[in-house]
Amino acid sequence: MSDNRRRVVVTGMGAITPLGHSVQALWTGIKEGRSGIARITQIDPTDYPSQVAGEVKNFNPSDFMDKKEARNMARFSQFAVAGAVEAMADAGFGPQGEGGYNPERVGVYLGNGIGGFDIAEEGVTKLLQRGHKGIPPMTIPKMITNEAGGNIAIKFGLHGPCTTIATACASGTDAVGAAYQAIRLGTVEAAVTGGTEAAITQLAIGGFCRIQALSTAYNDRPEESCRPFDKDRDGFIIGEGAGILVLEELEHAKARGARIYGEIAGYGQTCDAYHLTAPNPDGAGAARAMKVALEDAGMQPEDIDYINAHGTSTPVNDPMETKAIKLAFGEHAYKLKVSSTKSMTSHLIGGAGGVELIISILAIRDQYFPATINLNEADPACDLDYVPNVGVSGRIRAALSESLGFGGHNGAVIVKEYKE
Repeated sequence: MSDNRRRVVVTGMGAITPLGHSVQALWTGIKEGRSGIARITQIDPTDYPSQVAGEVKNFNPSDFMDKKEARNMARFSQFAVAGAVEAMADAGFGPQGEGGYNPERVGVYLGNGIGGFDIAEEGVTKLLQRGHKGIPPMTIPKMITNEAGGNIAIKFGLHGPCTTIATACASGTDAVGAAYQAIRLGTVEAAVTGGTEAAITQLAIGGFCRIQALSTAYNDRPEESCRPFDKDRDGFIIGEGAGILVLEELEHAKARGARIYGEIAGYGQTCDAYHLTAPNPDGAGAARAMKVALEDAGMQPEDIDYINAHGTSTPVNDPMETKAIKLAFGEHAYKLKVSSTKSMTSHLIGGAGGVELIISILAIRDQYFPATINLNEADPACDLDYVPNVGVSGRIRAALSESLGFGGHNGAVIVKEYKE
């Protein structure tokens, strides 16, 4: 690491999640230890083995954009734009450079794993009913994954790079990593980044059920269904939402008097190159992503106080991730605190990394370790401090947020307290 590289800070945040339609609503739910998981309402789940999800409830896109804009967006794009509206306002950025930035030097780096499955399903239904002329004209522009980022750029007139990262469940984290690297290299001065997803559809639920990835044991107790590291976990809970952040080069932020939440200190990205859906059980790939992030940050394992884990509540992930944390942090793994806030938010797929980084930043701000709820009896293979059931106050200087995706994608971002 070079000591004279450009520093990257967080100046704005926005969130649309199963816990509410703002960062404050998200954080309130996390501190209350409240689950946003309930029985699925967007489709009739009766015939599906898994019938619960983390849906964004009572979302009205016209609260964040005009109705014409909303009509031309799929739900995953609406979430991304809504999150960006909050994040940009939080950063003090208005459209077309208002707030002291050059639109040509601001990029959009957004993560998305699945895209507009809802739009694709509607298009196929119309195709089968009426032939190709029945396909709605906006099917392709609404469906494809890059359109969420494109809509953010259009909304705010941002003319820098506009890139979509698709690394499954690691998409949001890898997008933040790409934005961080672009600012550090001087490609842009600021970036809108994070991730979004909205895939509570027949195809997504059915497809994940076919590979036996989703929880099926708690359909009658949705709020208890996501139980990371617990011996009775049986699969992940699909969710939807977006977590959007504004990152800036430090001197750019200081010059305009921006409020700084924290500093992005390091990023690591690796691939297991092992299996399409299963992580390598030895945890080596995930551990290496965390080690690379530490090296990038010029930090030692002992400098990290909190890990927001991927923590999917699947039988395969949680022991592997525990092993990976031990490989990356050695004896310090038993001294830091680890939690999976998916136990409350559900798994937002491409939206997870952005939301969980926001939670990590707020954990540092408030010096508060979020809980892993529904952790009643830990799996013997999961023997770290997962902050069971009730969050606790404590010193947090730096946190690592980790995301792992189908295809063996591993991403880790380190955020730390901002100091001059």
